[in-house]
Amino acid sequence: MAKCLLTSSLSVRTKLLQTGVSLYNTSHGFHEEEVKKILEQFPGGSIDLLKKQNGIGILTLNNPNKMNAFSGVMMLQLLERVIELENWTEGKGLIIHGAKNTFCSGSDLNAVKALSTPESGVALSMFMQNTLTRFMRLPLISVALVQGWAMGGGAELTTACDFRL
Repeated sequence: MAKCLLTSSLSVRTKLLQTGVSLYNTSHGFHEEEVKKILEQFPGGSIDLLKKQNGIGILTLNNPNKMNAFSGVMMLQLLERVIELENWTEGKGLIIHGAKNTFCSGSDLNAVKALSTPESGVALSMFMQNTLTRFMRLPLISVALVQGWAMGGGAELTTACDFRL
C-alpha cells in the first residue's frame, strides 16, 4: 500500500511540475484568446528579457512612468517571456526587477477600471494565474529583486519566485 501511495504521489507531483500547462482552459469557461484581445487594448510599458551566455536571465518590468504597473500589453508580454523561458534549454536562473528602483505597483488602473465587471475580473485573474503558475514551474532558480513597492500583481509575481531579496 505504501508503494502505491508513493507512486501516486510522484505521479501527481510530476503533473504539477509540468511546464507549458495551464490551470484553466475552456472547460472552466476560460477563453484565453478573448482575454488577449481585451488586454491588447491597454498599451504601455514592456517586459524585457535579457538571456546571458552564462545561463542567467534578467527580466525587467519596464513601465517607470506608472511605477512599473502592469498594462494589458505587459501582461501579454509576461506570458510571451514565460513561454520563451520554458524553451530556454541553457537557462539556469532568472532575476526579476523593476526599472528605476520600483518593483511593481500592481495593475495599471486604466485597465482595471475598463475590466470592472465580475466576468472580466475572473477572466483576467485566470489569465494571470495561468501565467504565474507557468512561471513558477520554470526549471530555473528565480529571484525577485524587490526595490521600492511591490503591490498587487507585483506582490503576486514575487510569490511565484523561488527567492525574494
